[in-house]
Amino acid sequence: MLASIFSKSRPINYVLIGGTLVLFYVLRLLQDLSWLNSYYLAGQKGLLLLLLGGTLFITGFITLKNTLTKANSYALLLFLFFLILFPSVLGNVNIIIANFFLLLALRRLISLQSLVTPKEKIFDASFWIFAASLFHFWCIIYIVLVFISVVFHVSRDYRNWIIPFIAFLAVAIIYFMIGLMVGHDFFNHILEEITPSFDFTYFENIYQNIALAIFASIAALFVWPYIVSIPSKPLNLQSSHKKILFSFFVGVGIYVLSAHKNNSFLAFTFAPLAIMGANYLESQDNIWVREIATALIGVIAIVIFMMQL
Repeated sequence: MLASIFSKSRPINYVLIGGTLVLFYVLRLLQDLSWLNSYYLAGQKGLLLLLLGGTLFITGFITLKNTLTKANSYALLLFLFFLILFPSVLGNVNIIIANFFLLLALRRLISLQSLVTPKEKIFDASFWIFAASLFHFWCIIYIVLVFISVVFHVSRDYRNWIIPFIAFLAVAIIYFMIGLMVGHDFFNHILEEITPSFDFTYFENIYQNIALAIFASIAALFVWPYIVSIPSKPLNLQSSHKKILFSFFVGVGIYVLSAHKNNSFLAFTFAPLAIMGANYLESQDNIWVREIATALIGVIAIVIFMMQL
């Protein structure tokens, strides 16, 4: 039933996904009502909900605008399921902001294939990546995707290789200006995050461990068929699909390297994995396979969400 409903890109699908996001976000907020005592915290929670909605919208825009899937809403639905599977994402301010910026960067990098204003797109993508690294340092390795995109499309112009460094200087200047205005403690957490950590014993309960195992299984189900299918994609779309694949592995790298690790750091893999999952679902000729796969992921996500509250 779910697969049939979201097999088309219709306005009602966005309403259903948006309403479900709000519902589970509120359920997460009800676990700790201390934010009701502060206008600042209440405003922050509202802003985070808007940013989460923005990440869903950008994911859908990237998917449909660049024809990464057919005209369906599978990518949005899977992204929503991943958010539900890991409720810790819903309360992590830095991760939500950083992921939003990285999706803005990914949007510009994928549109680079049109070769329209490539320098502006390279600068924009680099700027958003360095901005994201201010909120979570290891997002900086996403800059690798910028250079991969340059190789794919505009490597002959040496100026395109310099632009990311100009974007770095722009972000650094803004960073130090804000730091001077608000004090030297501004973004001190960056210094704490620079040292990589490979400690994976962070689980607070068994359900977080189960959620990670389920997510890894879903990733294995979606990633390998996607890798195999890329050569059969239209030639003008292959570079875009490769960027999605690379962005997923960069997201995994961010998770692996991050200090003070927790499941919310997997958020950087949600959008590319959702797009790969959408390709997997639409490639299934048997409607029952799509229905069972979609429903199973949804049910598991909701059950694990409830167990982690």
